[in-house]
Amino acid sequence: MTEKSDSTVATESAASSPWPRRGLFGVICAVVIGIYVWIAGPGLLESGPDDAYYNLLVQGFQAGHLSVNREPDPHLAQLQNPYDPAANGPFVRNARHLSFDMSYYDGKLYLYFGVTPALVLFWPYAALTGHYLSQTAGVVLFSSLGFLIAAALVYRVWRRYFPQINVWIAAAGILALGLATGLLETLASCDVYEVAASCAFAFTMLALAALWRSLHDAPANRISWLLLSSLAYGLAIGARPSLLFGALMLLVPVIKAWRETTKQGPPRQAWWLAVAAAGPLLFVGLALMLYNRMRFRNPFEFGWHYALTDFQDKGARQFSLSYWWFNFRFYFLEPMRWVRHFPFIDAVGMGAIPAGYSGLGVDRYAGILADYPVVWLAAGALLAWPIRLRDKFPALRWWAAALFVQFGAGALLLFFFITASSRYEVDFLPALMLLAITGIFLVERTLAGHAFWRRTARVIWILLLAYSAIFNMVAGIGAQVNADYFAGNHFLTLRRPDAAIVCFRKGLDLHPLYAEALDGLGNAFLQKGRTADAIVQYEKAIAIKPNLTETHYNLSDCLLNLGRVQDAMAQDQIVLKLDPNFAKAHNGLGSCYLQERRMADALAEFEKTVELAPDFPDGHNNLGFCLLQVGRVPEAIVQFQKAVDLDPQSANFRCGLGNALLKEGKGSDAVAEYQKAVDLDPSLAGARYDLGSALLQIGHVKEAIIQYQKAVELKPASATYHLGLANALSQFGQTNEATVQYNKAFELNPALRDRLKNHK
Repeated sequence: MTEKSDSTVATESAASSPWPRRGLFGVICAVVIGIYVWIAGPGLLESGPDDAYYNLLVQGFQAGHLSVNREPDPHLAQLQNPYDPAANGPFVRNARHLSFDMSYYDGKLYLYFGVTPALVLFWPYAALTGHYLSQTAGVVLFSSLGFLIAAALVYRVWRRYFPQINVWIAAAGILALGLATGLLETLASCDVYEVAASCAFAFTMLALAALWRSLHDAPANRISWLLLSSLAYGLAIGARPSLLFGALMLLVPVIKAWRETTKQGPPRQAWWLAVAAAGPLLFVGLALMLYNRMRFRNPFEFGWHYALTDFQDKGARQFSLSYWWFNFRFYFLEPMRWVRHFPFIDAVGMGAIPAGYSGLGVDRYAGILADYPVVWLAAGALLAWPIRLRDKFPALRWWAAALFVQFGAGALLLFFFITASSRYEVDFLPALMLLAITGIFLVERTLAGHAFWRRTARVIWILLLAYSAIFNMVAGIGAQVNADYFAGNHFLTLRRPDAAIVCFRKGLDLHPLYAEALDGLGNAFLQKGRTADAIVQYEKAIAIKPNLTETHYNLSDCLLNLGRVQDAMAQDQIVLKLDPNFAKAHNGLGSCYLQERRMADALAEFEKTVELAPDFPDGHNNLGFCLLQVGRVPEAIVQFQKAVDLDPQSANFRCGLGNALLKEGKGSDAVAEYQKAVDLDPSLAGARYDLGSALLQIGHVKEAIIQYQKAVELKPASATYHLGLANALSQFGQTNEATVQYNKAFELNPALRDRLKNHK
């Protein structure tokens, strides 16, 4: 049977496509896009459009270079391995030089995320408007565009092959496509990752739409449509290189034409279709290789091996056969569990991860065969496809084959990747959902003459579709709650507690029993110095989840700061019952013993701390302090030095090392450490005072007076600081000024009267 072109079908069916039907589809599309807009929220790495990663890339392009418009922290160049997350953390996550998950190469920062979004949206928008588009708006635009194209494909399939099926069934298919393809989770946190994924989704759908036209339009137009499909899919790869093997779908029209052979051999059009399928894709591929060569001197390096992430180093195995079973389970088999509290779903543990694998993304997942059960109808479509329909609609079979290739190839590469994330499912789930919707249409048509079985089948697929959509909605809201939680932690890292409080409270508004968010809110209050408020939040979190070891430790730290030593000790002991190897709890218990002057017990706990966590700088610092108190000065210096090596940006650790050096009689070395502490935190009054004491000890009285004066300015209620200043002024011969300072010290602390008389 000769098939008609889409334009012919549209003309013939115009009379049977009244505006109410089109209005129904329009309303559904508007509702879906409205949900996208409602659920969309900013990601962690964007404080404003100007600082969004893709706009930083645009700014780099505008300045004539391929790196982003942000300077890396100069300390990165001084590290032996700048890709070691244990070493680069303070220099990667900071407000001034934020470069987390950028690529660091040859002293510059690049994006390893695909360049397509910058070229097709963010740069043109900036050029036309003079402003920068937020990444949230970019994700919404790409997601909406991809959904509208996919919805148009569903409409085409329905009108061409299944016009006798009720319009509400087609509408349900479009609704499922919008709400059960993983897009809601992508939209919950619109960061650089989601920009790339949503852009790839939009161009993949455009490529599929053009492929549809190439399979169904008049022969004279098929080459043009395949050219467009190849170009669109090339741009999708430019956004998500992991989609590379999905390009095999472009061969479907070529193979179809090749099989339409005559006695004279393959038709000439098949050769031109092959050129059309390969040409634009090859052009885009060569452009990407040139782009990589200009950035990293390697056409096949996208920058992943130079990424500044929590798990990255140059020796990481990006792909491995040993990852495939874990990732396959993650994406297809492992279900979420339903729980009583909002958002009603939670991830269950997947067990041990493979050697060399990064489990950072394995926090939420949706095994699509369990949590999106409507996709089973994609396989059911094959069973419901009778011979008579195969012969009547041969092009539909080719279209289904193209969808299957894109789905399979999109998923295959992810099986071997070093990590997994539910947001990656948007690479392959939409094509599978298009197949499933086609399966629904086929089931409905096949059972058209069997009322009972058709009703039974309809109830089944409606339930499967509803479950899939509801799950995706709930997962999207859950992802939004998680995004708020991670955003709060991100702001805590940047020492922005007010912004962190906003994020934690936003998540708690949706999920009041989110214990981890309550813990984060407590951390934010603590960072603001609101210890009592922090304790309230920690206690709420523990009441919900008593096994939160980190929260028990945080509560212990607060109680100790308030002088409630026994209560703090009780919290640390709870932690050690839950996890005897929790190093921070040993550290907290040691601090409690230190407060009670139980030096031997404190030493034992601090030694246990550094044994369990040799990379924990606070443990080394506390052990150094304890050793200093018992007179073991050389050993104390070693521990303080380890703390400084682990966290060279800590002013407190520098002061501790300075104290030990000063007690050892190394005044000049102590001055150097105190000076570094002051440079790191000029507002730290204690560092100013210690620096003044060290300068005074080595005879630099005038410089000591300056530091004492700054310490007094920062903390005028400290009698000790006034006394130190008075002593320095007295030695410098400024008796009157010294007397003024002695009197202030006496007013603040009357017990200093005898010392003041002696100085007079």
